[in-house]
Amino acid sequence: MISIIETLSQELSARPAQVEAAIGLLDEGATVPFIARYRKEATGGLDDIQLRHLAERLDYLRELESRRAAILKSIAEQGKLTPDLEGQIVGAETKQRLEDLYLPFKPKRRTKAQIAREAGLEPLADGLLAEPGQSPERLAETFVDAARGVADVAAALEGARQILMERFAEDAELAGQLRERLWEQGILVSRLIEGKEREGAKFADYFDYREAIARIPSHRALALFRGRNQGVLALELLAGEGEEADAPYRSAIAARFGVRDQGRAGDAWLVETVRKTWRVKLHTRLDLELKNRLMEAAEEEAIRVFGLNLKALLLAAPAGRLPTLGLDPGLRTGVKVAVVDGTGRVAATDTLYPHAPRNQWDAAIARLAELARAHGVKLISIGNGTASRETDRLARDLIARHPELGLRSLVVSEAGASVYSASEFASKELPALDVSLRGAVSIARRLQDPLAELVKIEPKAIGVGQYQHDVNQNRLARALDAVVEDCVNAVGVDLNTASVPLLAQVSGLNRGLAENIVVHRETHGAFPNRRALMAVPRFGDKAFQLSAGFLRVPDGDEPLDASAVHPEAYPLVRRIVAETGRDIRALIGDSATLRALDPARFTDERFGLPTVRDILAELEKPGRDPRPEFRTAAFKEGVERPEDLEPGMVLEGTVTNVTNFGAFVDIGVHQDGLVHISALADRFVKNPHEVVKSGDLVKVKVLEVDLERGRIALSMRLQDTPAPKTRPERAEPRAEQRRASRTAPQTPAQAPSGGTMADAFAKARKG
Repeated sequence: MISIIETLSQELSARPAQVEAAIGLLDEGATVPFIARYRKEATGGLDDIQLRHLAERLDYLRELESRRAAILKSIAEQGKLTPDLEGQIVGAETKQRLEDLYLPFKPKRRTKAQIAREAGLEPLADGLLAEPGQSPERLAETFVDAARGVADVAAALEGARQILMERFAEDAELAGQLRERLWEQGILVSRLIEGKEREGAKFADYFDYREAIARIPSHRALALFRGRNQGVLALELLAGEGEEADAPYRSAIAARFGVRDQGRAGDAWLVETVRKTWRVKLHTRLDLELKNRLMEAAEEEAIRVFGLNLKALLLAAPAGRLPTLGLDPGLRTGVKVAVVDGTGRVAATDTLYPHAPRNQWDAAIARLAELARAHGVKLISIGNGTASRETDRLARDLIARHPELGLRSLVVSEAGASVYSASEFASKELPALDVSLRGAVSIARRLQDPLAELVKIEPKAIGVGQYQHDVNQNRLARALDAVVEDCVNAVGVDLNTASVPLLAQVSGLNRGLAENIVVHRETHGAFPNRRALMAVPRFGDKAFQLSAGFLRVPDGDEPLDASAVHPEAYPLVRRIVAETGRDIRALIGDSATLRALDPARFTDERFGLPTVRDILAELEKPGRDPRPEFRTAAFKEGVERPEDLEPGMVLEGTVTNVTNFGAFVDIGVHQDGLVHISALADRFVKNPHEVVKSGDLVKVKVLEVDLERGRIALSMRLQDTPAPKTRPERAEPRAEQRRASRTAPQTPAQAPSGGTMADAFAKARKG
């Protein structure tokens, strides 16, 4: 048996010593961000992606070993553990293989085969299989025994058949072979359940649908399973195309057990036993198992896509510590206004009614100018919900009328703002504000620092995934929590301004410690240095070790506390400083001096070249932010509604969501357009995430506008020729398309990569 360490070494293409060290650190309670950044010597430089994979696979492999031990014990207690079987169990590399081997020995309810064995019919089954030349009826006559429940020859033969069917179906090698054949050749068929036409209208494209199971993309798979779970669709897995698709499977069973139709007396009976084994036992079991495999693969892919989009959103460029005016757009209910200072503290709030029905346009501009002047506002952040374009026009009019204020306005995603507004944390953070105004505060803050604001919202509520409600919620939560943790620790956290939710994501901290830090900060004032953390209740040495490097004190009494250099390496930095003869404050940022140093001169038993190089790079640019430079899309004047779009227009926009079939782009018309995967680049694109990510600014050409169905087709290949206008096959509510483009949790199923953009829209309503 290959050990866990050897298995992980092969999967990661790493040395066993690297894997062993990483496992040891994880078992000691170290976090992935801490290991990736501060234990490079121990792990040989395994990065956070490798370590996340290692941690996930480690859990699986340990569960596998635990299950293996339980199975061996169970079979041994039954007195049926042979050396050959033990070897197969010990060598099993997957849980599926283990369960296949265990199936014949697994305690189960009394089956028909077990009842037949109890009636003494196993010798009959063995005889029929071993001597097909004999008449089954004649052999069965000697086994008729009414006292044992075998009333006649037919009952004896049926009992023998049940024994052979169970034996055939529980053969581990055969089951594994047929499972893979069915995965490669099987066709999944979806049909409408009678009487569900109206109830399941959104699944109309699946009312009569078939596709090779191994090639069904995740979004379509999840749509199919949603339709089944809602009682609209019936799913059936066929063995392949054609009436004789089952034949190869029956042949495989027959070959495995030496069944051949040579015209002998017992051949027809055995052939029928093989047929029933496939139809009743194996096909039924494999149908369920392979649907589960498809579901698990679809979930894994959907979670992966969600994680990629969430990461892009969290690591979006921050505007910085500038006083910002947040506008949460609304028509009848008014535009909610919040002014926050450079630290995110709420300075003022209001509700204005510039739009219909009140139309208090000039009064709204006057009030906004008053707020901007009073609080030194530099940025206007506008949520992208209902009335966002009207409110954006209001902001542009404000800027035009008051150029002396030096304002800039931007439209930002307001995904999750309403969830934050009603959250327990928002109630504690902004107790004096009405729920409706809290959203405007969040919109303003997420422009200043998207990461710091979005961590206050449960990741699933941010809405940048596919079918999030259809996947395993525990797996989704674990995956998204890991993304948030990696993003927060990659950027670092200001110890003296961070909120409880942000601090709780720092390596080594939890919600309780984060709350204690904030309480201590509010009671005793700003932390002068990292070491002052040790005065926080329940904050011990382990928490300090794991968290200190990710916590920043920009204006403290220790200059290194503003950097990513870990306090455990401060003595090493002192040696470097001594070597240069410079004051540490003068050395920090001095690229010429730092680059002239030889890292090898400062290595020792504890710190190797990777750490020394990291430290020199950090001293050169202390506390550097890995996020991109802040830039904004410029929406075209006069293009505010889908009706204003014309094929051939080239516009600038912001990518709002990336899926496996393409990317949705906000071009400022209240409704995102779709850039199908085939139109993302002048080359073949297998994965849209290779080309774009959420938050990217892109130039797109309008290919087609379907006002009736609420769809906008775009291309990033600017030479693309707009498609001629075609009559849509079926009308679709615009709200459905808006939901698909704006809020990924509701995103309908999509067209397969390689299809046309029209195909993608034709599939957009599925699920």
